Amino acid sequence: MVFKRMPLEVWFDEYQFEIDYDIGESGMKFTSLKNLGIDLNEVDLRYGYHLGHPDLRKEIAKQYKGMTWENVAVTTGASEGNFAVIGHLVGARDHMIVEHPTYPSLYQIPRSLERDLSLFRLTWNNEFRPDMDELRKLVKANTKLITLTHPNNPTGSVITEDELKEAIEIVEKAGAYLMVDETYRDMMFDNPPPLAATMSPNAISLTSMSKTWGLPGIRIGWVVADTSVIQAIRAVREQVTICNSSLGEAIAKAVLKQRKALLTKLRKSMLTNFRILKDWMNNQKWLEWIEPKSGVVGAPRLVRGGSTDELCQLLVTKYRTFTVPGSRMELDGHLRIGFGGEQEELTRGLEQLGLALKEIHK
Repeated sequence: MVFKRMPLEVWFDEYQFEIDYDIGESGMKFTSLKNLGIDLNEVDLRYGYHLGHPDLRKEIAKQYKGMTWENVAVTTGASEGNFAVIGHLVGARDHMIVEHPTYPSLYQIPRSLERDLSLFRLTWNNEFRPDMDELRKLVKANTKLITLTHPNNPTGSVITEDELKEAIEIVEKAGAYLMVDETYRDMMFDNPPPLAATMSPNAISLTSMSKTWGLPGIRIGWVVADTSVIQAIRAVREQVTICNSSLGEAIAKAVLKQRKALLTKLRKSMLTNFRILKDWMNNQKWLEWIEPKSGVVGAPRLVRGGSTDELCQLLVTKYRTFTVPGSRMELDGHLRIGFGGEQEELTRGLEQLGLALKEIHK
């Protein structure tokens, strides 16, 4: 068992703090306590509940029809949720399937644990839509877990309710679990499909406060699942983090109590930014894309083909603008553009990207 650094996070760690414009981040622009109007002076800085504070779990459970707070485990970001679920469900002789492309930890964890792994590939020719017939072909007798991410990071593709039902039927027949990363679900342009965990005991919902809410710094996510899975997650995290930050949980609870009002504001900003990006892409001769259907990321590719490493390196070093080369997410030839930031930053960042594209095409 060997854990290696993720190329995506290496890129972020090296360049994210050295730029003027960030158009590579995959969430809404980070915010501050001052902007949220939250006072933490009365929060006790003690160890917390191992599955998260009951009040926070109850607030989260309100979103999941038919589920209770006992179906909720609050984790240190969605990343710990990924690790705990995979660590619990996928044993040394088991097999799992991960939709690809996606956030790299979903396939790096099983690789590090030396598990049998198959990638369920979303393709350009299918507009990055999940092909359920292809998924069925990947299932083995020892398949224990299938993971999907929708809206997808980095492509912005979405799964339909019928496709989600098919995926659940596949895992139920296989005696496996389906984990759906729903981090971007509140960023759907149209009505989203049901939350996966509400559809079957074999389905697990995973999400985070990092993307929609612009709160990556509080490191709060959660898993919603059958209580047997939740109790297993507690056993895993007692070996790692034990509990969450009391400050992070207090912020999350305060934000979720304002959920509807904040979402209205965030969605308005997201849709305005998407129009800015779409208009810009419509005038590009060196980039093409499958237009994102939801979320705050898209994955254009170079019309001429080839790697985007040179472009993204030039962009960050000369034009002080951050985006993500597709190679860092095993999606060569593409780059990830995020449109969750401030409008001026997005506009200026796209201008710089245009200049960099012009320079590499001389």
